[in-house]
Amino acid sequence: MRRFIRVVDLLNKSVGHAFAWCIVILTLGVSWEVFVRYVLRDPTSWAFDLGYILYGALFLMAGGYTLSRGGHVRADVFSRRWPPRVQAGVEGLLYFLFFFPGVIALVTSGWLYAHESWALREVSVNSPVGVPVWPLKMLIPAAGVLLTLQGAAEVLRCVVCLREGAWPARLHDVDELEAELQRKAAGT
Repeated sequence: MRRFIRVVDLLNKSVGHAFAWCIVILTLGVSWEVFVRYVLRDPTSWAFDLGYILYGALFLMAGGYTLSRGGHVRADVFSRRWPPRVQAGVEGLLYFLFFFPGVIALVTSGWLYAHESWALREVSVNSPVGVPVWPLKMLIPAAGVLLTLQGAAEVLRCVVCLREGAWPARLHDVDELEAELQRKAAGT
C-alpha cells in the first residue's frame, strides 16, 4: 500500500512541477503583451488565448498534486479534533460517497467533451489567430485520471491510518511562507 501511495504521490508531484512552468510562460507572455500593447501600440492577437489556455492547463493538472499534499480546501472544523482512526474512517467513507463519483463523472464526461473537440480540431473563437483549444480540453480527462489515482492513494492512506492509528507521512517539497516564518519565530 505504501509503495502505491508513494508512486502516485511522485507521479502527481512530477506532473504538478511540470505544469508549474505554465506560470513562467504565462508571466512572460502577459509581460510581452503589456509591452507591445502600451509601448509599441501593436497588441497581439494571441495573448488572451495564451492566458486562458495556460491557466486552464495549470489549474487542471495541479489538482492531483494539491490533493497529494493535502492542500485542497477542507471543512475540518470538527474532524481535526477527532482521533486519527475516526478521521480516517470518515474520510475514507466520504471519498467513496462524494469524491470518486465526482471524478469518475469528470473523466467520462470530460473524455466525451475532449474527444468531440479533438475530432473537430476545435480552435478558439476569441481571436482571429484560431489558437487550437482541443489540447486543453484533452487535459480534462487526464486530470480526472490523475485525481482518481490520487484519490485511491488517499483511501489507502486512510487504511494505513486505520491499521496503525497515525497518518502516514506525505511527500514534502514546498512550504507556505507563513509556515516558514512561524518556524523561524519559534526557533525551530
